[in-house]
Amino acid sequence: MKPIISASELVSESAGARPPVLLDVRWTLGGPPGRPEYEAGHLPGAVYVDLDAELAGPPGSGGRHPLPDVAAFGAVMRRAGVSADRPVVVYDGGLGWGAARAWWLLRWAGHPGVRVLDGGLAAWTGELSKDLPVPGEGDFVPVPGALGLLDADAAASLARSGLLLDARAAERYRGDVEPIDRVGGHIPGAVSAPTTENVAADGLFLAADALADRFAALGAADAPEVAVYCGSGVSGAHQVLALELAGIPAALYAGSWSEWSSDPARPVATGPDPQ
Repeated sequence: MKPIISASELVSESAGARPPVLLDVRWTLGGPPGRPEYEAGHLPGAVYVDLDAELAGPPGSGGRHPLPDVAAFGAVMRRAGVSADRPVVVYDGGLGWGAARAWWLLRWAGHPGVRVLDGGLAAWTGELSKDLPVPGEGDFVPVPGALGLLDADAAASLARSGLLLDARAAERYRGDVEPIDRVGGHIPGAVSAPTTENVAADGLFLAADALADRFAALGAADAPEVAVYCGSGVSGAHQVLALELAGIPAALYAGSWSEWSSDPARPVATGPDPQ
């Protein structure tokens, strides 16, 4: 199954005999919670999922958005109506990061049919709803491990043996600025690959061949393994999705820079991409 769906395809599938479960994952880094925006208008039938509270564990030594407790995540998904045999479509306000985090978690936890609405809410031209649906209980039970997941040591090793992509803005990679975490810079050996370059000006993902060319130029074509990290495992999930569109499997270092930089013993590189 292709990991993204267009707004027109979603309209068609929602009118069919087996409509997908819709999850609204509006989220902004450092911004207000997305629930008020959801309540002001959302895709008909969509259930709101809070990224900070439900798609991540409490911040700490594991980073700002460590993976949630698996059992708690499963309970959230079942309350939202997610079942193992029913497709799921996730969307956010348009940036794609929040939706990609939900996509990655569900896929990692073993759900076989999850897609991100390409372009998010901004791509939707149909009516919005203020109704707050109460879906029937789903039956999804997470079985983690379907997608690659790295810890800090594995990320450091892969930066030497494969291709580790840093999905943050280039100035954070270089260490010119660091507005959030303890120190600026990047994991030694990582290659700068800002997530923002996965999409066109309209917010839609680049075509698969264009993404393949992009990642080939970064070294993915010759790398034995590819992995991604970002600030806290959110925009990095967007990069994993883009890599899947390009036909390249990739693991996620979920703790990302917020975990890595919290330990003064871990090395920090600064400056431009060696490529």
